[in-house]
Amino acid sequence: MAGKISLIIFKNGESTGTDISSLVESVKWKGRKGSASRTLTATLIDDDGYKHARSGIDVEQGYQCIFSYSGTELFRGIIMSSTQSNKKKMNITAYDCGIYLSNNKDTFSYENKTASDIFKDCCTRFGLQVGSVAKCSYRIPELTKPKTTAFDVICDALSLDFDATGIRHYITSEKGSLSLITRRDNIKQWVIEVGQNLESYTYSKSIEDIKTRVKMVSKEGTTVAEKSNSGMEKKIGIFQEVDTPDESLTTAQVKDLIDSILSEKGTPERTLSLDAVGIPDVVSGIGVFIIIPELGLSRTFYVDSDTHTFADNMHTMNLKLTYATDLDKAEKEQTEEQKKKDYKVGDVVQFKGGTHYVSSYPGAKGYQVGAGPAKITIMNGSGKAHPWHLITTDWSRTHVYGWVDDGTFE
Repeated sequence: MAGKISLIIFKNGESTGTDISSLVESVKWKGRKGSASRTLTATLIDDDGYKHARSGIDVEQGYQCIFSYSGTELFRGIIMSSTQSNKKKMNITAYDCGIYLSNNKDTFSYENKTASDIFKDCCTRFGLQVGSVAKCSYRIPELTKPKTTAFDVICDALSLDFDATGIRHYITSEKGSLSLITRRDNIKQWVIEVGQNLESYTYSKSIEDIKTRVKMVSKEGTTVAEKSNSGMEKKIGIFQEVDTPDESLTTAQVKDLIDSILSEKGTPERTLSLDAVGIPDVVSGIGVFIIIPELGLSRTFYVDSDTHTFADNMHTMNLKLTYATDLDKAEKEQTEEQKKKDYKVGDVVQFKGGTHYVSSYPGAKGYQVGAGPAKITIMNGSGKAHPWHLITTDWSRTHVYGWVDDGTFE
């Protein structure tokens, strides 16, 4: 492991740590969906031997640690437990800063706040550094949680946000800061494939918790919306889910909510467990692409739990994964957005203002003109520098009459 693994201990608020990498026999670094923090467990030599001393770790002193592999920091956190034995070994367990969310209680009360607002408030209350924060659009009318943990109230807020938008978020820790991430935006480019880096797998499918239809019922008991998967019901019968939408949701939002619930609960549960060559970036919450030809699998899965093991100069990982069902909605939205941008000759668009050119070729002379409405008269799709020809439809507002760049109109 020499040269690859690094474990630095910071004692009593030291700015410069103590390198105990030579004492490390093995490291397990793991996390799971629904947990506030990732953990690091290390087995250390605990003996005064030749050219080394004991680690001197004392959990009562609030010691911190940083674990790196091949020069990349993977974990930073507080050491919270240790075990010693007559075998001259010490096992230590550390947690990243997410542990402060699950180990701090308070009374929380919010009105008209987004899940992003609530996440930032909880971090601020307990002195936690905040990294990037995904923008949650849904404003929660009211959320009151007495005598509960910060992590619980954030999870409730994220659940309400999902009910309204169908978008999942999760919390992650990096270099001592907590961030709120949009799950479907965090798909890594890593591929795990039979014959390459996949060592073994177990794949299971179940319809025990499936729902074939969803009904939305008001507080008065009136059905406000419903949707079913008739094709699935012909095969397995009716399995119905009933929910009560927030009164602040519009008709369109209720429809989106039904679509999200049916998409998530209307698909057979597919669970994949595998052992593979270790990839440090592959952790709980992110998505990876799995290829197993004999099962007909070639798609994205989300990592529900991960355990990375560093021992004997090797890095391996065990993953538990589930289907990334919400990507179907994201791909549909992306397709619809792309269609909106598929302009054609004859479309009247809004020119944003800028340069129009005398030809579509590079180096063509250009002139500055103001913003205003214009019609697309020529579409040059052969990769020219200025592929669109616009002619103004309102000379009082813009004099655009020439070739323009992609992105200069909408």
